[in-house]
Amino acid sequence: MLACRDAKRAQAAVERLNGLGRSPGRRAEAMSLDLASLASVRAFATALIAKVSASSIPVLHGLVCNAGVQTGTKRTFTVDGFESSFGVNHLGHFLLVTKLLPILASPARVTVVASGTHDPAQKAGPPPPAWNEPAALFRGELGAGAAKDGPFALGQRLYTTSELANVYFTYALARRVATGVTANAFDPGLMPGTGLLRNAAPPLRFVAKHVLPHVKPLLRRFLTPNVHTVEESGAALARLMTDPLLGSTSGKYFEGQKEIRSSTGSYDTDRAEELWKVSEVLTETE
Repeated sequence: MLACRDAKRAQAAVERLNGLGRSPGRRAEAMSLDLASLASVRAFATALIAKVSASSIPVLHGLVCNAGVQTGTKRTFTVDGFESSFGVNHLGHFLLVTKLLPILASPARVTVVASGTHDPAQKAGPPPPAWNEPAALFRGELGAGAAKDGPFALGQRLYTTSELANVYFTYALARRVATGVTANAFDPGLMPGTGLLRNAAPPLRFVAKHVLPHVKPLLRRFLTPNVHTVEESGAALARLMTDPLLGSTSGKYFEGQKEIRSSTGSYDTDRAEELWKVSEVLTETE
């Protein structure tokens, strides 16, 4: 089941997957989901639960939280009034997962796609997170580290801070799931040409779309070795969801195929629990 905001692109993906014919008797489907709207998340979850209950689709054994936005140079907000990076990258996923946990059938896996940019030790790339109290972050108010940011740096830091939130969420989730359910975070690495920078300034969009995809070897040598094609990162994500050897692995962070430690700050349990509690209040799931 594909949960998608863009119906046209969703249909194209469904047709491509069904055309592969790798699972006889099973077909991909798509349903409408906009993580920038809590009402949309609730409607999707209700509809999916109904489909599972009616046996019109198989039981749910896996959930991949893969949506992500970078807002560019303008601070934007969801229809519910939350800063978009946190509203989509974290809060929409939080509500989706908590709504669907009751129908996850053991053995089950939840993978939250995060980013190595959450780690200040990785010097290459966007500015590191500037954590603040969660209630402030949902208003788009970053911590002291962002005090001197211009519009571009601020947009990048909102993204990296939301990715730190994704890691906190994953670890808090792993402490809560039932036996037979796992939760892990996944860093797909830098994947030039994916459209993540579609809200950036025109010159940067051009470079991201037309230049960077053709210079991956140079990026790996001079920026970071964690640069991949969509196919490479997709295969690593699929492995995390299906490899029998990872069936009991939970509360971990993967950089592509490798299990590594996430940032030092990402293991702050107090921060993770505070984020969880505030997210419950904002989504009315407590």
